[in-house]
Amino acid sequence: MSQNKRNKNNFETGANLEPLESLDLNKIEDFDQVLAAMSKTSFGGRQLGNAADILTEMFADPGDLTVLTLSGALTVAKQGLIISELIERKLVDIVVSTGALITHGLIDGMDIKHYKAPAEHDAELYKKGMCRVYDTIELETSLAELQKLVQNSLETLMPASYGKGQPEGSAGFLKRLGKLIAENYPDQRSILSAAYKAGIPVYIPAFTDCELSLDLFIKALSVEKSFLENPFDEMFTPSFNPFIDLFDYAKRVYNHEGKMSIFTLGGGVPRNWAQQITPLFDIMYLEKLPVEPKLFSKGVRVCPEPVHWGGLSGCTYQEGISWAKFLPESEGGKYAEVMSDATTVLPILIKGILQRIEKNK
Repeated sequence: MSQNKRNKNNFETGANLEPLESLDLNKIEDFDQVLAAMSKTSFGGRQLGNAADILTEMFADPGDLTVLTLSGALTVAKQGLIISELIERKLVDIVVSTGALITHGLIDGMDIKHYKAPAEHDAELYKKGMCRVYDTIELETSLAELQKLVQNSLETLMPASYGKGQPEGSAGFLKRLGKLIAENYPDQRSILSAAYKAGIPVYIPAFTDCELSLDLFIKALSVEKSFLENPFDEMFTPSFNPFIDLFDYAKRVYNHEGKMSIFTLGGGVPRNWAQQITPLFDIMYLEKLPVEPKLFSKGVRVCPEPVHWGGLSGCTYQEGISWAKFLPESEGGKYAEVMSDATTVLPILIKGILQRIEKNK
């Protein structure tokens, strides 16, 4: 018999293969069951089902340090309450975000609306004070309300700039801003107010890349005599130091004795900043500093960015293994990649997981 001929026995029985199952709507009554059924299908459906399994493990393990990273226009897209829910339930331990996402989320926290974008040219929208984010409008008046709140409270929010206390990073400022929002708008839910109440830190690594930081900068310059006399002549900045964020984040991660996981919505700077903490430990170890290497052991990424562009937003967890970021799957690492716009899958994913957790109590 030819050596190239397949083994008939194995071919017929499908040895060592896991069978798939057709998704039967008659057997589904909630989102948890949808996700469980999807994990036994193919393509994007199986990706989402696998993500639910891994996220459930993350959230259900009290010894797991879970880092949530956020980018894109999720709050403009009205996904903020889903994120707040995760924080309120303490299913995540650390939040790393873009500044724009937090800024637009504060609009929600102040009970100010976003709107569907009208079918007008952007030049006309500009004249009317309408800032467009794809198919949604943020009114300039809404941003002005936030600016007023921040600028009227700057001495409280950034005391070091007024000679009261030490310089800080974004986490200290955002904690006080969350407190301010929670106290002034007690009936509203938002990411920062939820984080303040839950005692969960929020970091914005690229803090100067958002309107919130511009509000702070403008207010600080408006009371600086040297700037008012000679604009942009002498160097002056608020008392802000991004390395404080880095050290604080590193301290929390390094001192955690259990496993570490990461849940990423989108990509960009928040994802990279959060993940590069483990290469930091690795380099410290190689440089003979008294630090041991640590790796993330679980990860779920929801992002439509394809891998072939070569950017960090689209890179796989497998690629991250080569950067000393993630534990190889052969050593127990568990990862899921959901190649989708978060607004189409996040509500199903999180609602299903919450139902699953309730059932398992």
